[in-house]
Amino acid sequence: MLKTPLPPYASASERLWYYTLRTLCGLILLFLLLPVLVIIPLSFSDSTMLIYPIQSFSTHWYTTLFHSDEWMRATRNSFIVAPAATLIATVLGTLAAAGLHRAQFPGKGLLMAVLISPMIVPLVVTGLGIYLFFAPYGLVNSYPGLILALAAIGAPFVVTTVSATLQGFDPNLLRASYSLGVGPIETFFKITLPIIAPGVIAGALFAFATAFDEIVITLFLAGPEQVTLPRQMFTGIRENISPVIAAVATILILFSTSLLLVLEWLRGRAAAKTTRVDAE
Repeated sequence: MLKTPLPPYASASERLWYYTLRTLCGLILLFLLLPVLVIIPLSFSDSTMLIYPIQSFSTHWYTTLFHSDEWMRATRNSFIVAPAATLIATVLGTLAAAGLHRAQFPGKGLLMAVLISPMIVPLVVTGLGIYLFFAPYGLVNSYPGLILALAAIGAPFVVTTVSATLQGFDPNLLRASYSLGVGPIETFFKITLPIIAPGVIAGALFAFATAFDEIVITLFLAGPEQVTLPRQMFTGIRENISPVIAAVATILILFSTSLLLVLEWLRGRAAAKTTRVDAE
């Protein structure tokens, strides 16, 4: 709607609504982004307090961040746990979405609701439930337990994105593959997966962002050795607010923005490929 150009024959009221709508959208966007953007200059402040106006600029807090054993350990843990959880969530979520798309049975809607329930149920409830389930098996305060829990939180994003992509999938392609003597597994990797790849990649990016930023589940399951970057930030905010947190937040902002740009680039590339194929 916002991309629609204003026609030259538009009336005065239409012009007023056209520019008013865009102004309101711009103000709302600024309102949402401003609390995030004000953190970036503070990370370059030479002051030990998070205050404005900034007297002088320095990269001291970034140097402190990269030379801190606690922050580096938390960063290392995040880049161990999040990719592993993303891999599990992507594989299980893709298989679940593909299976549900092809199968027709009573209670399919209920099963789908159960699969995406981690997106709806409050994280405190989910974290407590996972803790009580994992505790008897010794999975609390361990990397495997934390990875499995974060995979369960990220899998619903993969299920929803892949399911949406499969709505436009032509089942005749599978029948043609089977008629040529190709098995189900080979058909999936050569026919189904390349077509649904944009949905799989988008779901994987959402699952990674969820696993990387999750704090509630980490508070329930992670021990001192499994402290992740969000939990270290949470601890720092509660005990001693330091501009180092602003430096970490700035890096996470740039990292999250990069993920979104990659996702948009992949979507645009897939759309361009589809348009080119249709034109041919």
